[in-house]
Amino acid sequence: MTFKTDFLYTIILLVIVFSLHYLNKNAIRRFGRSSSIDMNSRKVIFYLNNILFFILAFLGLSFIWGVNLEDISLFLSSVLAILGVGFVAQWSILSNLTASVILFFSHPLRLGDRIRVMDKDFDWTGKVEDISGFYLFMRTDDGKQITIPTNLVIQKGIEILHEEVAETKEIVPKE
Repeated sequence: MTFKTDFLYTIILLVIVFSLHYLNKNAIRRFGRSSSIDMNSRKVIFYLNNILFFILAFLGLSFIWGVNLEDISLFLSSVLAILGVGFVAQWSILSNLTASVILFFSHPLRLGDRIRVMDKDFDWTGKVEDISGFYLFMRTDDGKQITIPTNLVIQKGIEILHEEVAETKEIVPKE
């Protein structure tokens, strides 16, 4: 191939990758809004989305510009070995990020919900103030602010409690 065709393929690849990235980001944003998910909680998903498309662009550009497949596999195996050692040493980081993604897409827990963490040793009942990539921040009924790692939120049961309406004292389920 010539330089001009490589350059043309590079432009086409970058346009496709950036277009798909833009569409995917908008889809995540729409899903977050329709599910009433706070922007801070969506940041983790946006970050993982950016990493995915960066890797796709890097691999595509490597193939266009003639990087040997054996060189890429050697590089990737070295990087994955280093990451594997790092994640084994810090497995909680990976499990917390995974739990945050699960909470984002498939858990009915939202900011402002009154919850009880089902734990035999502790009675954690209170209001969810924030959910980040690693922690759930909660203000308990007795006024303490606690942080719970998101992997524990997945491991322990979470009961979403009903709110009382102050005027009528009737129980209304949280939607």
